[in-house]
Amino acid sequence: MDNSIRKHIECLLCTKIIEIRPISGGDISQAYMLKTEIERFFCKIHQDQLAFKMFQAERSGLKALRETKTIGIPKVLLCEPLEEGALLIMEFVETKTPTSFDFERLGHQLATLHRSSEAKKFGYAQDNFTGSLSQSNHQNINWVDFYVSERLLPQLRLAQDSGKLLSSEIPSETLLSKACHSLFPEVQPALLHGDLWGGNFLIASDGRPYLIDPAVYFGHHEVDLAMTRLFGGFDEGFYRAYHEVISLEPDHQQRRDVYQLYYILVHLNLFGQSYKSSAKHILGKYFN
Repeated sequence: MDNSIRKHIECLLCTKIIEIRPISGGDISQAYMLKTEIERFFCKIHQDQLAFKMFQAERSGLKALRETKTIGIPKVLLCEPLEEGALLIMEFVETKTPTSFDFERLGHQLATLHRSSEAKKFGYAQDNFTGSLSQSNHQNINWVDFYVSERLLPQLRLAQDSGKLLSSEIPSETLLSKACHSLFPEVQPALLHGDLWGGNFLIASDGRPYLIDPAVYFGHHEVDLAMTRLFGGFDEGFYRAYHEVISLEPDHQQRRDVYQLYYILVHLNLFGQSYKSSAKHILGKYFN
């Protein structure tokens, strides 16, 4: 950490920093544990022109999740612009390796989060980010229309514009909508974490589950579950506990593919061609 940023943080926190320890796991930002004279803090720094907007969106998402009082969410203490980039400071959560019981607790609490919403529309009051990519959240009363226009089409067009997909490899909006209509049930909007891979939950030392780094919006609860299965990191007890609260519905495995497609396209756009074959497989399977 740059010494000028360290001194700036000390001024913001009104205390001296005794120790700075880098924390691994972030693809976008640099993360640190800050030990001060009074307590420990978690700090993220991102040196990009969009950093302050990204951290403001993250703060908003964490606040929305925290207000449900269903699952642990770290408290955001500071969100500040820097000369180059921005910083986000939160309470520090001491973690441990999850046990089977911890995963069951996480599953129950995530399902409770998903059932807590009384929203009538899909989307969110503001746009936010998935990784470093903008995520549009224009609200819609129709889940298929929202998912096609706000999730699939923007990523497909971005992939086409950057040459990662050919125009001939991209289905029409009509075809996307038709396929989704055939697969999607009637959906009640649920408040989603929005990017729930294995690096975006913590188990505190006392066993309490926490969610971090959200990309929140109101959508189908199965979207969060689809993301948990894309890269692994969740044991089967997590899913059993979740489905004790919210039952499986017909065609959920096909929808899982279609919901994972969004995240695969995001990764294609962020990280390149290694994700192309997975994207093409799902596009060919459901949208031909």
